Amino acid sequence: MGIHTQLEQSRHIVHDFALTTLAAIPNDFSRLTYIASLRDLSTGRYEHAGLVALYPPDAIQQALKQCHEEVFNRILETPLELQELDLRNCLEGMDGPLHSTVAHWLQLEAYRVLMPEESPDYLKELFCSNLRALLGILQSGTATGC
Repeated sequence: MGIHTQLEQSRHIVHDFALTTLAAIPNDFSRLTYIASLRDLSTGRYEHAGLVALYPPDAIQQALKQCHEEVFNRILETPLELQELDLRNCLEGMDGPLHSTVAHWLQLEAYRVLMPEESPDYLKELFCSNLRALLGILQSGTATGC
């Protein structure tokens, strides 16, 4: 398969995935959490049953990796105030009370699995720093009843 065909196929998968899956997810942190959940932590490969039925595995890997990086970068480009709102909405959509989820994420640094593997270290450090700060803000807000 030629490079032009591979690029075209990857673009089609990204478009399909974005329209049928990501569009239904309400915010960027939830999208990031979802995409990261598709990645097998022992192999680094993404698994999506619906896409496997339609596209070649290597094309799926490339497309999901690209989507993961795009959502991650979009979050980092968003002002922290909006990131806080987005993160709050994401965490409120999870099981359990917000204060417990925030405490759990801070204690286990659960946000570390959200980062794309091949992102530069400085972006990973920025993301982790931002998340610790945002979770700290959310933690203090839930403690005061906000």
